[in-house]
Amino acid sequence: MANAAILCVDDEVSILKALKEQLKRLFGNRYVYEVAQSSEEAWTVIDELEEDEIKILIIVSDWLMPNVRGDEFLIKVHQRFPEVITVMLTGQADKEAIERAEQQANLYACIRKPWTEEELKSIINSALKP
Repeated sequence: MANAAILCVDDEVSILKALKEQLKRLFGNRYVYEVAQSSEEAWTVIDELEEDEIKILIIVSDWLMPNVRGDEFLIKVHQRFPEVITVMLTGQADKEAIERAEQQANLYACIRKPWTEEELKSIINSALKP
C-alpha cells in the first residue's frame, strides 16, 4: 500500500468522484486518494492518515463550501502541516481569497472549474517534483 496521500475536499460528490477517478487514472497506485465533503470531514481524514503513518502530500480544496471556506481551511492546514502542498479548486473564489491563500497557506496553484485532466496532471506533477 502507498504511504503517501492526496486529499480532495469539495462539498459536491460528483466533483470528488471525478477528481478521484482522474487521479487514479493519472498516478495509479503510487498514492492513497482520499476525499472529504467538508473541512470538518477533512480533518477527520487527516487525523486517520496521520495515525496510519501515511504522509499527506497534497490537499486540493474547493473554495466555496459550507461552514469553512477553502482558503480558511488551507491556511489552517498550512499552520499545522507546512510541508503539505495546497491547491485550491474553484469556480467562484474571489481574488482576495486566492491572494490570502497564497500568502497564508503557501498556495501552490489555483485550478478553475471546470478543469481538464491534463491541467490536473500538470499541476500535481510539478508540485511533487523535488
